[in-house]
Amino acid sequence: MRRFLIGVVRFYQRYISPLSRPHCRYYPTCSSYMVTALTKHGAFKGTLMGIARILRCNPFVRGGFDPVPDHFSLRRHPHPELFEDEIIAAKFHPDKVQPKE
Repeated sequence: MRRFLIGVVRFYQRYISPLSRPHCRYYPTCSSYMVTALTKHGAFKGTLMGIARILRCNPFVRGGFDPVPDHFSLRRHPHPELFEDEIIAAKFHPDKVQPKE
C-alpha cells in the first residue's frame, strides 16, 4: 500500500505539479513531505501526516522549514532551527541559529 501511495505522489510531482505555479509555503514541499512521511511512518500514519501538512499549507500560515518528525505527530515541529541542517534553518530563521565557533 505504501508503494502505491508513493507512486501516486510521484505521478503528481511529475505530471500534475509542473502545470501550476509553485505555491507550497514549506520546505520540503508538501508532496516531498508526504513521500518522506510514508517512507518513515507507513501508509496509514504517513497519509495522515501528509494530509495534515497539506491542510497547514494555506495563505494564513507563514510556512518555513518543516521536516517530517521522527515520531508520529500531526503538528508542525516546534523548533525547526534546532535541526542539524543549519543552512536551511538559517534561511528561514536567521536570528535564531547560533554561529559555529
